[in-house]
Amino acid sequence: MQALSRPVLRQAAARGVTHGSTRTYTRASNTALTRQLQTPTTPSRQQQHIRRLATSRHDDGSARSAVINVLNNIASKREVQQYLAQFTSVSSQQFAVIKVGGAILTDYIDHLCASLRNLNQMGLFPVIIHGAGPQLNKLLEEAGVEPRYKEGIRITDGKTLGIARKLFLQENLKLVEALESWGVRARPITSGVLMADYKDRETYEFVGEVNQVNTPSIKAAIADGYIPVLTCMAESEDGQVLNVNADKAAAELARALVPLKIVYLSEKGGITDKETGKLVEAINLDEEYEEYMKKSWVIHGTKSKIRDIKTLLDDLPRSSSVAIIHPESLERELFTHSGAGTLIRRGTKLQQASSLEELDTQGLAMLKQTLVRDRAGLDSAAVVDRYLDTLKSRSFRAYFDDNMEALAIVLPPAPGSTNQLAHLSTLTMTRSAWLSNIADNVFQQLKRDYPNLAWTVKQDDENLTWFSEKADGSIAKKGEVLFWYGVDNPEEVRQLMSEFVQHGRQMFGDVNLESQLHRAAAAAERIRAGAASIIARRPGGSAHQQQQQQARAFSTSTRQLRRSHPANQHQKRNYATTNPNPPLGIHNSEKNYPSRIALIGARGYTGKALIDLLNRHPNMDLCYVSSRELAGQKLKEYTKKDLEYSNLSPEDVRRMAQAKEIDCWIMALPNGVCAPFVEAIEESGQASEALVVDLSADYRFDGNWTYGLPELVQRSRIASAKRISNPGCYATAAQLGIAPLLPFLAPSPAHPTVFGVSGYSGAGTKPSPKNDVKNLTDNLIPYSLTDHIHEREISNQLGAEVAFIPHVAVWFAGIHHTISIPLKEKMASRDVRNLFQDRYHNEPLITITGQSPLVKNIANKHGVEIGGFAVHSSGKRVVVNVTIDNLLKGAATQCLQNMNLGLGYAEFEGIPGV
Repeated sequence: MQALSRPVLRQAAARGVTHGSTRTYTRASNTALTRQLQTPTTPSRQQQHIRRLATSRHDDGSARSAVINVLNNIASKREVQQYLAQFTSVSSQQFAVIKVGGAILTDYIDHLCASLRNLNQMGLFPVIIHGAGPQLNKLLEEAGVEPRYKEGIRITDGKTLGIARKLFLQENLKLVEALESWGVRARPITSGVLMADYKDRETYEFVGEVNQVNTPSIKAAIADGYIPVLTCMAESEDGQVLNVNADKAAAELARALVPLKIVYLSEKGGITDKETGKLVEAINLDEEYEEYMKKSWVIHGTKSKIRDIKTLLDDLPRSSSVAIIHPESLERELFTHSGAGTLIRRGTKLQQASSLEELDTQGLAMLKQTLVRDRAGLDSAAVVDRYLDTLKSRSFRAYFDDNMEALAIVLPPAPGSTNQLAHLSTLTMTRSAWLSNIADNVFQQLKRDYPNLAWTVKQDDENLTWFSEKADGSIAKKGEVLFWYGVDNPEEVRQLMSEFVQHGRQMFGDVNLESQLHRAAAAAERIRAGAASIIARRPGGSAHQQQQQQARAFSTSTRQLRRSHPANQHQKRNYATTNPNPPLGIHNSEKNYPSRIALIGARGYTGKALIDLLNRHPNMDLCYVSSRELAGQKLKEYTKKDLEYSNLSPEDVRRMAQAKEIDCWIMALPNGVCAPFVEAIEESGQASEALVVDLSADYRFDGNWTYGLPELVQRSRIASAKRISNPGCYATAAQLGIAPLLPFLAPSPAHPTVFGVSGYSGAGTKPSPKNDVKNLTDNLIPYSLTDHIHEREISNQLGAEVAFIPHVAVWFAGIHHTISIPLKEKMASRDVRNLFQDRYHNEPLITITGQSPLVKNIANKHGVEIGGFAVHSSGKRVVVNVTIDNLLKGAATQCLQNMNLGLGYAEFEGIPGV
């Protein structure tokens, strides 16, 4: 499936067991500071990366390259290059007009400067215009001037104007100097650009409405290599300074400059729907304007803002749009498909067709051309013809714009069918449709018309995260991914997943165009390769003969495929047509769903916690539990079926692996014990098929294994791995408590120090002084005060030296860390907390709190709590507290996250409360 579209409904819904599935294909790579710089995270997190780069000194070329490298991790390289090419395709003053609210200059000026330097280093020159409303209110109050308003407009008398003019000039200079301190050349332009008439002199006094914009000084500043910084003061014909509304002034600037982007930076981050309390992510004015104007909460300033934006966009090309965003989100808005805040654009009216007869000859020809475009292959036109033939005999609905830059074809559920799941058969977008936001309209319309929808894409599709953001859930299998939304019932989800595991795209029958094209191309490649091999073996076979034979083979491949491909036996198949729960113990070679799990080392606390989680998991079948001490006893905690503990040897494991009886092996063994079992799997020939998750430290430093900390390691790496080392409990909490501050660590020899205290379950079940309750009562036992293996693990993964001091206390489960972190620059407690909130705000298992978290509140919980954020009086040392249940997120829960990712399920499947 092809798609180049900016998502509008960016917040994927999380329903039931599918929660979190759309997160599988994002996040960071894994090694040291490079991993942190490559982490696609929340906007503020990226802002900190960019600020770190901005404050370093590079030549222009290396700085540009470094910033682009960071942006490539907010979005795909392709996204960044697309937007950069678009922005640099117009004259410099036509890139963007950015209106900066007064509160931004007070609270977020560093974020703004970092972003502007980022843009400037890529050769972009936004035009900045700022206000100063909050500052003016404060000064007027101090001067004893009572603010007066009429219809939301400030009445500006002579005294107010005098204070305002002085203030605006000061704020303008403040921003220019701040930019200069960040290495950005900025030019203050405080007069001569905005001309205005009195709005209503008798009522508003010195308030103006802009009637003319003089752009030469703006263009001259940009030509000289400066970012122009304007203030929202205008002049009348006779030279009188007038106060003008900053939003309206920005709109008039946009009319004069015709930029691609108009951005309103606001501390609120967008328009909030007062009824739902949620951010309005997009407004398509052509379709939704009247609807919004009638909403009860759209009043006063909000109504005026939307009305003014519509008036502005009506005067600009459809490629222009307005974004209302938080200053921390500027790069995400400009360079990613997902964007940020509230996006407002004119939109595009979509046409619809429910039969081919509704299209005239020209329209039908355009439809064929649209379906063929960008689909490589000599037989693609023939495949499309056959696809259209199938549409003549079944219901469908096509959505497209006038030029078919965007096209979606949906196959609705059959009338009277109990299955109400529609199928998105094909979706294709041109680059132009993507850049002009037409694609957004298409998917919005699909959401309105089809409350239940499923679609499939290739797992290497470059727009995979875009599809993920549209979905409620997903599952990957053999290079393909099934996405869906609106399927709420867990049993229906299981049936849907079961069908996909068995049949792939063929679960919908032979009506998926992308599936047909992929099969045709694959078959053609096989035939071409076979023909080339035959000719190569013939005496005197010429290159010309080989080319002729390859062409003939390719051109006939699809016809051969249709005669022989077994999928054609299931052309009428739809999901939920097979039993998703066959008798346990019967393993069809074509089916391994639910996934078959073996747990080696089930006696310990972590093993028991895993058994409990697997017992709840709808898509995993625990087939073997191995424990030497408990062999032969019934596994009472597992209620899905009768199961006994066994005592599996490495030779047993080798035999089972050769027979492909297990899809995932969990090694819950002590350190230094699991190697023979792993070697048995490797030697069985199943090394490339079975997933192995090791909970010990044996492979945490092995580069051939993937370190499984999903909140910090790229989830797509974990999803594609077959060998995953589960992090240590202490190490997980410590890394999560330090990672957001990596760019701000003081240079060596200073380093973070982690004082950790664990409950005695962390000492295991083998009797020792560290798990002897009597010995621990009224006591605190330190151990391995230097060179603990977790110290090495934390330092290795973060790429920074960390000191770790572990202790054990009398409680059973739970770890408390107090982490002292030296900083290279002064920071405030609020700044540190914001860093953590922004870094982890999309992580359901991580909670950020202003107070120090308590260990008693984390026991039996599946997440992590981070808080405290106390900053030393010097401003250059912060103390962070972290709590985690060592048996759950510190071990079993994290293991299940890794299993879900590695087996193609939603990451948080089977984790209670997520």
